[in-house]
Amino acid sequence: MNRYLFTYILLLLIGLTVSGTVRAQSKLYATATGQTSFFSETPAENITAVNKKTQAILNTSTGELAIRMNMRDFDFPNELMEEHFNENYIESEKYPTATFRGKVDQTVDYTQNGTHEVTATGAFTVHGVTQNRTLKGQLVVKDKAISISSDFEVALADHKIEVPKIVFMKIAQVIQVKARYQLTPYNR
Repeated sequence: MNRYLFTYILLLLIGLTVSGTVRAQSKLYATATGQTSFFSETPAENITAVNKKTQAILNTSTGELAIRMNMRDFDFPNELMEEHFNENYIESEKYPTATFRGKVDQTVDYTQNGTHEVTATGAFTVHGVTQNRTLKGQLVVKDKAISISSDFEVALADHKIEVPKIVFMKIAQVIQVKARYQLTPYNR
């Protein structure tokens, strides 16, 4: 993992705390190998891609959550799809990352093993456009690790991602996203 990028996320999370600092009793959990995938289904063509380098960090004292991924880290079944995604749609040179900065809405006891249906509310940014979103998911605490999973949709129009008319029937206007992150204690 690029240590600079992870440090950036850590600083971002710290900046999100109300007091501006992480208190001594804060507990951070993180990953740099989270998996985010998407699926676009149309009658003409299905498109799928996976990013196995998603960075996520959770402050269990405050419930604050920060997620960041490089758009060029999505792996496609073929190079042409990947090229079109990065150059024509997501414009990765101009908008290299997607982020979510928010907070788990429910109170979770992170010291006890358990499965929790949760929502996280925050700012979701893709293609340079930020939308306030509440995402549903599942949070599992087990043996000093936390797994987070969420399935949600992203409408291309919400993030000003334009699809040329010539390929309009090949790309869904609403993309199905799956996020799967396994976080472990982050020791500075």
